[in-house]
Amino acid sequence: MRLKLTLEYDGTDFHGWALQPGLRTVEGVVRDALGVFPSFADLAVAGRTDAGVHALGNVVSVDVDGGPPAGPRVAGALNAALPDDVAVVSASEMGSDFHARRAARVRSYRYRIWRRRERSPFEHRRSLWYQRPLDEERLAVAADLLVGEHDFRAFTPTETQHLAFRRKVVAAAWYRRGDALEFEITADGFLRHMVRTLVGTMLELPPECIAPLLEGRPRAEAGSTAPPWGLYLERVMY
Repeated sequence: MRLKLTLEYDGTDFHGWALQPGLRTVEGVVRDALGVFPSFADLAVAGRTDAGVHALGNVVSVDVDGGPPAGPRVAGALNAALPDDVAVVSASEMGSDFHARRAARVRSYRYRIWRRRERSPFEHRRSLWYQRPLDEERLAVAADLLVGEHDFRAFTPTETQHLAFRRKVVAAAWYRRGDALEFEITADGFLRHMVRTLVGTMLELPPECIAPLLEGRPRAEAGSTAPPWGLYLERVMY
């Protein structure tokens, strides 16, 4: 049986998704929890999040034998075996051709900035506390520039395994939600650190400086990479 698992996790205490010897990773604890099945194979994930990055809706596909039937019982069994900072929010049976990464059409990320003058003990691991003045209209203009197909090599580390740098952004916008300012972006794919570097660049540079960067300019011309704790993989669409 091939399962589709939707995962939610607080990435603070993880060294990212991918297995690393001697380090706590999301993949590691998920593999441990899959021990509720007699056997499993072909574990794949839609988004290989970095250290400290959170997920509201990352998706895993995995083949399992035996164990509880797909549905709430699978989610319950896995959640009983998972640590408190990871949860399976849904589990469903899929066809054998479903693959969490290859079948994904678009992914959406959210970056959360805490704008209250006073810091929040509830936000310090889940948003960037940014007290400096911000022109929210300028940020909105910058986000509009991102929509469409562009070369995003300015927004990923120079040393990279990526061979292609063009990505199609289908939506990008900033939203004011109480004391939080959140950037949301949906695209057909993302480069490593792309969202965090877009955020850092929009905070530091005016829109007129961002437009040329979308034509494949060097990484050194873009802004800083925002810290990971404000970033969430929000959802994956198939």
